[in-house]
Amino acid sequence: MENLGMSASAFSGRRVLVTGHTGFKGAWLAAWLAEAGAEVAGYALAPETKPNLWTLLDQRKIRSVTGDLNDRAALDRTIAETDPEFVFHLAAQSLVRRSYRTPVETFATNVLGTVQLLDALRAAPSLRAVVVATSDKAYENVEQIWGYRETDPMGGHDPYSASKGATEIAVAAMRRSYYSPDAADPHPARIASARAGNVIGGGDWAEDRLVPDIVRGCLSDEGRVILRYPGAIRPWQHVLEPLRGYMMLAQKLEQDAAFAAGWNFGPERDDERPVLEVAQAVIKALGQGRIDIDTPADTPHEAKMLRLDVSQARALLGWRPVLSFDDTVRLTADWYAGWARGTPATELCHAQIAEFETLSMRQV
Repeated sequence: MENLGMSASAFSGRRVLVTGHTGFKGAWLAAWLAEAGAEVAGYALAPETKPNLWTLLDQRKIRSVTGDLNDRAALDRTIAETDPEFVFHLAAQSLVRRSYRTPVETFATNVLGTVQLLDALRAAPSLRAVVVATSDKAYENVEQIWGYRETDPMGGHDPYSASKGATEIAVAAMRRSYYSPDAADPHPARIASARAGNVIGGGDWAEDRLVPDIVRGCLSDEGRVILRYPGAIRPWQHVLEPLRGYMMLAQKLEQDAAFAAGWNFGPERDDERPVLEVAQAVIKALGQGRIDIDTPADTPHEAKMLRLDVSQARALLGWRPVLSFDDTVRLTADWYAGWARGTPATELCHAQIAEFETLSMRQV
C-alpha cells in the first residue's frame, strides 16, 4: 500500500502550481509540498482574514502570485512563467452562508474560474496532472443515511453547493473536450476532481466555520461558543487527510489515465459526529469555553446529514484515513493552543506533518 512519505517525496524537484495557496487548505498544501522539495508556485487572491495561516508561514520556498482566476492575462502569464507539471486547484469561494449573500461571485469564482484555469492550462507544455478540489456538497443531498458514491448525481440547495456541483460538471466536460484521447488535438495531461468532507485543522480563521468560531469563542473574554445546528452530522476530517489523497491522486494520474475521474475523500463512518460533539471535544482539548445554542428562525438552509462513500479511494488509490476523530480534534486544538502560546505557525505545521507522515507509514 502507498504511504504518505512516498506521496510527498515524489514531488521533490517537480514544478507544482497551487491555486488558492493563501487559503486554509492551500497554505497547508503549499507548505507541505515545499517541505518535500517541490518547486512550488501559488496563485490566489490576498488573504481575507487577520490572522491567516499563509502570512504566518515561512514563505521563502514558495513563489506567490496575487491574482484572480478570472483575470485571464495574469493567469496565462503565471502559467507561462511557472510551466507546472502538476496543478492542485483549491482556489474557491468556500463558504455556504456567504454564498447566499454573494451568489454571482460564488458561481463566477467556483465555476467560471475553474473553466478559465483548465482552458489556460491547455497552453502548459509540461503539464502532467491536475487535481480540482470541489466539495462533498457537490452531490444532490437528499439527507440519505448511506454515503454518496462518485456515480451519484451532482446538485446543491444553496449557491455554494450548486456551484460545486456545476464545477464537477464543467470539469468533466473540459476533460472530455480537451484532455481526452478522443478530443481533437488533446492535451496529454489528465484531470481528476476530489470531493472532501468538512475539513478542520490548525490555522483556519474563516468566517462562519465551526472550528474557527469555536476557537474565537473560547479565546474571547466571554469564552462563549455559539452553535447554530448542534445536531447536524458532518464527515469531519483533519486537513492533512484529503491533501494526502490529492497528492496520491496526482501521482496516479501521471501514471494512468484511468484515474481521470471524480474521487471522494472522507473519514471512517465511526468518526462522523454531530456539531455539538465536535465543539465539546475542541473545548475540552483547549481547556476553556462554554457552549450556547442559538438557531435563529430565519437562518439559511444547511444540510443536516451528509456522508461520503470512500470505497473507490480505498480500493483503487490505496488511500484511507490515518487519524481517528480524537486524534483529529487533538491535533487541531494543539495547533491553536501552540499558536496562542507564541509558537511559530511553520513550526506547528511541520511538526504535525511529521507526525501525520509517521502515522501514515504505519498503515497496513
